[in-house]
Amino acid sequence: MEFRLADTFTQSLARLTGEEQKRVKQTAFDAMANPISSGMSFHKLDKARDKNFWSLRVSADLRIIVHKTESSLLFCYVDHHDAAYHWAERRVLEIHPQTGAAQIVEIRETVREIERPSYESAAGRREKSLFADYSDEALLQFGVPVEWLASLKVIFTQDQLLDLAEHLPAEAAEALLNIAIGVQPRKMAPLVGMSYATAFSHPDAMRRFRLIGSSEELQRALDYPWEKWIVFLHPDQRRLVQEDFAGPVKVSGSAGTGKTVVALHRAAHLARTRENARVLLTTLTQPLAKALQNKLNILLAHEPKLSERIDVHSLGGLAARLFRLHGGELVKIWRPATTEQIKALLEQGASEYGTSTYSKTFLYDEWRELVDARQLKTWEEYSTVPRLGRKTRLSTRRREELWKLFTFVNQSLDTQNLYTDAKVYIWLADKL
Repeated sequence: MEFRLADTFTQSLARLTGEEQKRVKQTAFDAMANPISSGMSFHKLDKARDKNFWSLRVSADLRIIVHKTESSLLFCYVDHHDAAYHWAERRVLEIHPQTGAAQIVEIRETVREIERPSYESAAGRREKSLFADYSDEALLQFGVPVEWLASLKVIFTQDQLLDLAEHLPAEAAEALLNIAIGVQPRKMAPLVGMSYATAFSHPDAMRRFRLIGSSEELQRALDYPWEKWIVFLHPDQRRLVQEDFAGPVKVSGSAGTGKTVVALHRAAHLARTRENARVLLTTLTQPLAKALQNKLNILLAHEPKLSERIDVHSLGGLAARLFRLHGGELVKIWRPATTEQIKALLEQGASEYGTSTYSKTFLYDEWRELVDARQLKTWEEYSTVPRLGRKTRLSTRRREELWKLFTFVNQSLDTQNLYTDAKVYIWLADKL
């Protein structure tokens, strides 16, 4: 029998007390070990529209809502008796007729109908709804449940859409919100040969349903029910995690779009699928590296041998480690330059070479972002280097003035055997 968890189950589990969670987890483990045991108290829900919804007794008041068939057991929700039953009576598990993805759909009649406002334009004509230009067929391709199509025809504002989106499957809500802001969403191709089994293999279904293959996997999923990123991935995230790329790949996105989640799962995936490989996960600073390590420990809590093959370092920490291994005599001679030392050299040189008219911030940024970052050592290199992103434009004469200052700083650092991170990066790249 296949055993699955829904994200609605882990969300509802996280809202219970610690003692209640322990009881629910034990019941889940018992059900997975032997779902037909006489000790399992299943009760068919007569009032539920979905005839495969059952309740599973946890205690005198706690009930787990499961979707039960002959070959599968899906844990959908957990709450106190009346609230759990009420949740089940308002939902059905469906296979979307267009995409083929399994969805837990909220029954439309149970949601307070949104009153259609009377929007009039300046000319007295009624404005169109947000989705007036989309046919039912087009909306279905985005995963909108059939019974919610009519509700979309009376959505005129983004506030109304936000209220409605809370009741829709994630892929449908995301697509509609994108349409509302003028972004055309991507249509997910339906799976070939729709069935109950394939419905859970659809990328959109995999973001909310997780097939559990062992008690260890179940424990991991239930230990951190609030950490949804451990168990459920967005289809775009899963594609990036599992893709067999032919070379380097750049993943970009604004804050909160899940880049870190992709990196963590990608590292775990590479370690799982390459038995003898070591995986390196790097980031800019040591605090970020520590945060990644903590998240990786949670993700691989029950796979300790896997985590042993994944190294997490900051770029600076990694460079320092490699420099100690390969630097030879330089390790004994070179010392790291501090920001204060570099700024002091810039201030001293500015007085000597007549560049005091430039601000201290400008001089430091110009040296750090161009001269040091690229390890420029000659006037020819500095005179031709692109200054993309630097707001202040410099003539050739001004560059000549500044180069005298930067030459002084470079020579002073070399004389004192002081090194910057950029110098070590370049040295290591040449060495290795």
